Amino acid sequence: MRSEPPSSPQVVEDGGEEDEEELSGGEEADLRSSSGRGSLLTRRGITLRVLLKDGLVEPGDGVLAIHYLGKNFVGDLLTDGKIRWVETGQIFNSPSAWATHCKRLVNPAKKSGCGWASVRYRGQKLVQYKTTWLHKYQPSADMSLVSEEDDDEDEEEGKAAVQADDKNKNTKPGLHDVMVSRRTDRERIPVRYCTLGTRDAARDPHTLVELSAFSAINRFQPFNVAVSSNVLLLMDFHCHLTTSEVVGYLGGRWDTNTQLLTVLRAFPCRTRLADRDSASAVEEEICQNLFMRGLSLVGWYHSHPRGPALPSLQDIDSQMDHQLRLQGSNNGFQPCLGIICGPYYHGNQGVASTITPFWVVPPPEQRPNDYGIPVAVEVTYVQDNFLTSDVLNEMMLLVDYYRAAPDLVQFNQYWCPDTTMMDKIKGSLSCHAPKDQAYSQILEHVYSQLGSMH
Repeated sequence: MRSEPPSSPQVVEDGGEEDEEELSGGEEADLRSSSGRGSLLTRRGITLRVLLKDGLVEPGDGVLAIHYLGKNFVGDLLTDGKIRWVETGQIFNSPSAWATHCKRLVNPAKKSGCGWASVRYRGQKLVQYKTTWLHKYQPSADMSLVSEEDDDEDEEEGKAAVQADDKNKNTKPGLHDVMVSRRTDRERIPVRYCTLGTRDAARDPHTLVELSAFSAINRFQPFNVAVSSNVLLLMDFHCHLTTSEVVGYLGGRWDTNTQLLTVLRAFPCRTRLADRDSASAVEEEICQNLFMRGLSLVGWYHSHPRGPALPSLQDIDSQMDHQLRLQGSNNGFQPCLGIICGPYYHGNQGVASTITPFWVVPPPEQRPNDYGIPVAVEVTYVQDNFLTSDVLNEMMLLVDYYRAAPDLVQFNQYWCPDTTMMDKIKGSLSCHAPKDQAYSQILEHVYSQLGSMH
């Protein structure tokens, strides 16, 4: 889900006397073009825009946080690398500017914010992502490029951290971090389709929309759908591994005689949404896998890691594009199923992810500028007898892909007071368990690999 700045925000540029300032877009481009990846970027050159461009972080609502002297501040990371403070809507050009502003509210004598060490992205300090970037793209770089200022934590924050540690000695490890993220997750309230009206460029494309029933729009579902439990298991596993949004494709068969769409395989995309360079290669590999198995592309899935499993306006448009593309030029009808998985939304019932199959009905002909109508698809779930080697192999490939990712879920932390993240994923996957109970021993091997990733 992407975040865009409001139309006329107040931009705050003051980052404090001692703090670095982010380069402008032009300066950053000049620096990149003149030096390239082969030359070392200076510390100032490694900005949020660089991390966004190279896929180490992704835009999102409520993904940034500052904890200072007992006060919590939450921010949105925008697509241009700027930060929007959730409480006021103010826009800040750099982590330092935001950190300085917030800290001065608590402590007016504060002169600087140590932004990269103070601001956390999905629970980890931004300076760690800067270090990851250097390790990946400039392994010979002097790490002091990162640590000159950033590891100089404020004395007051250090004291506060020690006090917090003393206070929580006897609590379960990681619980504080999880509960903080639970409080700061920004609640996005879905809207009803009937309130949308004509397309409006000013409307947030990440607005969530409630699903309609086919009967509510005087339609019958024009096809039947059967989904293999192994599809759900692999898809749910993929969505649990990272705090970032993921995407994958669905393979199966469409029977025109029975009007039955059978979904038999999930094909996770092992790539970042922001990494357009590798996306085409990944999609080509999936197409080859579909062909070798005699399957057709029948849909796609993606995750809303911490939000409701409902489509956004952007998802509705994407789904409509997929439907038109699968239909082809001969105007023959073949449905394209969209699935949204919400693994870590605290509004879910229990540990099971919410999985939402949906389809989009085009707007009425007399209202071509309206959004498509997202509708809930009734699905029959078919219980598989055993876990296939294909699915197990895909799971291990995903483990390897996310092993060193900065946005890997910390499975030893707590999802809620009595449930770890590992318990959470195990409980959710058990909902898609094959009939053959031998699968549990196989999955324990996968889980042991997850446990070793920390």
